[in-house]
Amino acid sequence: MKKLFLMLLVGAMTASVSAQTVVESKTLDNIYIGVNGGLATKTTGHSWLSDLNPNLGVRLGRNFTPVFGFALESNVYFSNKPYPSIKTFVRSINTSLLGTVNLSNWFGGYKGEPRFFEVSALYGFGWGHIFGHPSDDFNDDQLTSKAAVDFAFNLGKAKAWQIYIEPAMIWTLAGNNMVRDNEVEYDVHESGFQLNVGFIYKFKNSNGTHNFKIAELRDQSEIDALNAKINDLRDDLNGKDAQLAAKDRQISDLQKALDDCNNKPAPKYEKPATVTNLQPTVLFRQGKSVVDPAQYAPIELIAQYMKNHPEAQVEIKGYASPEGSTELNQKLSEARAEAVKKILVNKYKISADRLSTKGCGATDKLFEQVEFNRVATFNDNTK
Repeated sequence: MKKLFLMLLVGAMTASVSAQTVVESKTLDNIYIGVNGGLATKTTGHSWLSDLNPNLGVRLGRNFTPVFGFALESNVYFSNKPYPSIKTFVRSINTSLLGTVNLSNWFGGYKGEPRFFEVSALYGFGWGHIFGHPSDDFNDDQLTSKAAVDFAFNLGKAKAWQIYIEPAMIWTLAGNNMVRDNEVEYDVHESGFQLNVGFIYKFKNSNGTHNFKIAELRDQSEIDALNAKINDLRDDLNGKDAQLAAKDRQISDLQKALDDCNNKPAPKYEKPATVTNLQPTVLFRQGKSVVDPAQYAPIELIAQYMKNHPEAQVEIKGYASPEGSTELNQKLSEARAEAVKKILVNKYKISADRLSTKGCGATDKLFEQVEFNRVATFNDNTK
């Protein structure tokens, strides 16, 4: 019992130390399942090589830390050498709850993944049962204990598979009437030696691997520096948010102005009330209203214009220079406009109803040269 207490104490100390160096695992992390099989024999009182008993077993376990774990194991045995043979196919069964200690990780430390080769120790108690014993005074149910060493090889890129070779000692502690007074004791004569080979598959963990993962430990100065950096990033983000909000407001204002422009009705086009002055002018001599032959050229241009624009309505305005009386100049300006109209009608065959005349009297505003104001001008009133 002292051995068991020491084993559990060592495992608990190891678990507390290891928990500080690896990522904490969830309830269903680091669980494994496997099968094993091999040969077993009585430790004393016979020839080992001639009295070997085959066995098969299953194992379900969980590692709490890279060092400490437990396993539930059950093995069935198919003969009972060197004892007399019986008629049952399965001779006995032994089910054990075992504590496990990874000695390689305990002494060498855990580097983030399992080593290719590891050594582990196992110890625990179990329940054994013998089937079909001929003696009525023999207790078929027994308290057992197992101690073993696993020489394990971790295989695969993810180290999810493990094969191990396991020599073990299994004691019958109580229940067998061959033990004096049914005392609980480790007696080599009530023990067996077993050599098995096993395969294990480790299920995938919440950390994404099939094994423990080293925690990234940081000191307080690193934590403070990271917190300061986080605060700086938050301040910078808040500043960016304020800038974005201002830009959003500016965009909203511009969009509103654009919408107002799009919704504003277009100004209605109104045709100007002004008339279009035609460039040709007809000059007259002082005091005369007769058109000189040399002045027919501008009249012909006006005639050609009216033929090209059948809708045109042309007004002929006559002017006089300031010499002479106002009454005389008014009559003279009217006569000049009428003289031009007659030429357009008679010579160039322009309809008289498309022509109108107006005497504008004396002026010195049309041209700086005084004699240039003795003229007739043309306006297209349809433009």
